[in-house]
Amino acid sequence: MILAGDVGGTKTILALYEADGDGWRCIKKTRYSSLDRPTFTGLLQDFLADCQEQEQAIASACLGVAGPIVDGDCVATNLPWVLHRSDIGDCIGTRNVRLLNDLEATAWGILNLPEADFVALNPGAEPRPGNSAVLAAGTGLGEAIIAWDGEKHQVLASEGGHCDFAPGSAQEIALLQFLWEKYPDHVSYERLLSGEGLIQLYQFLKTIGHAPERPEIERQMSEYDPAAVIGEAGVADADALSAAALSLFCRIYGAEAGNLALKCLPYAGVYLAGGIAAKILPFMTRGDFIEGYLAKGRYRAALQQIPVKVCTNQEVGLLGALAFGARLAA
Repeated sequence: MILAGDVGGTKTILALYEADGDGWRCIKKTRYSSLDRPTFTGLLQDFLADCQEQEQAIASACLGVAGPIVDGDCVATNLPWVLHRSDIGDCIGTRNVRLLNDLEATAWGILNLPEADFVALNPGAEPRPGNSAVLAAGTGLGEAIIAWDGEKHQVLASEGGHCDFAPGSAQEIALLQFLWEKYPDHVSYERLLSGEGLIQLYQFLKTIGHAPERPEIERQMSEYDPAAVIGEAGVADADALSAAALSLFCRIYGAEAGNLALKCLPYAGVYLAGGIAAKILPFMTRGDFIEGYLAKGRYRAALQQIPVKVCTNQEVGLLGALAFGARLAA
């Protein structure tokens, strides 16, 4: 059996798979709220507690974790968790354990998804042999590169979401100044391209009087997840401030996708995963994202030839961990 996991700042999904012919069959899968658990080890022990009757032993484990992997272990970025391979191995009874950066796992998953799991944002662009770029805005902003050496793929993890935010307009300069008041030491793209970032964009637009606030939306934001409220109200065109925040989000997301594309020339494609893009797909396809992506001066024409696609499969990270875990088991 293989233990696969997608460990994020908002949710953690753990699953057990057993061999089924040439593939793998899921025999148990559980989703947890990450912030409800003080440690990952405790969460894992709960997951395994009702698996004692399984006849097969766990041959390997692979977990995608939102944070940098250092010497095989991980201090999670948006969680008070430290994940050690040795502790995980003690729990499951094998030393065949690998932790991947969450975007590294997502990238491996993207390589194995059918075309039906993607929505093209620039349908006229055709993929060519070469590298790919992966970005995922969710609880945080993850980035990875899928390198192609002519024969095989290799995934390169990164913490590119923490690079400096670079404003591309007078409005975005004002946005940076607004954020400097909160984060005087460093304003990263993750501060904007995340659930928390969507809230920041809404608050900025409200502060500069871009549109009047609606008391009903403000009430909902105080009672529920404010990022979800903004996203739903914007997509439904029920609130001008929310819609404007989504438009600005998409343009900045496009700009950072273009930045990553210039750094790795992903002729095979730019892929957008994470929880946000698929949920605001009507805005992602309206043009703000692509305009931000292409706004690279002399390199606009070069980027026009690179396909950009939204991944709609919300378990791509888990599937990537499974794919890598299968390699370990072999």
